[in-house]
Amino acid sequence: MPKDRRTPGPAPRATPGATSGTGTAGLDEVDRQLVALLSADGRMPNNALAEATGIAPSTCLTRVRSLRERGVIRGFHAEVDLAALGRPLQALIAIRIGAHSRDEIDRFRAKVPRLPGVLSLFHVSGANDYLLHVSAATPDALREFVLDHLTADPAVSHAETSLIFEHVRATPDV
Repeated sequence: MPKDRRTPGPAPRATPGATSGTGTAGLDEVDRQLVALLSADGRMPNNALAEATGIAPSTCLTRVRSLRERGVIRGFHAEVDLAALGRPLQALIAIRIGAHSRDEIDRFRAKVPRLPGVLSLFHVSGANDYLLHVSAATPDALREFVLDHLTADPAVSHAETSLIFEHVRATPDV
């Protein structure tokens, strides 16, 4: 057993100052290390996670399962090269909704994530109501997307497109 290996002990305790509800409540230092490691590499094998955190592989497996069950880890995702899929152009589209009725917002919110090329939809505060992250094959395809799916939508009063020149994915602070 490596000298920095942690000895078995009581169940994880919340970090001092943690609050109840969602977020980091109930996470101890080992949980935080596991989340950080998995955020950087979601395919990191259990034995490597255990070694990096100084816990037994069986304990590591139990802790990762607990993090998933508690909703701290919501899933594992592949980072896809959109250019390799023939969609190298990315944009953020700021959208304003005209009438703020619950029915129109619900319809818009249900429709948009299923549109071709949509990567994410964010409901935001400020002058705009939504930010839409999309990818497209060409500038013409992006223009057609905006015309066919956004400006033609009766709920949309304004759409403003900003091209993304570079996207750098950050790992969350844990």
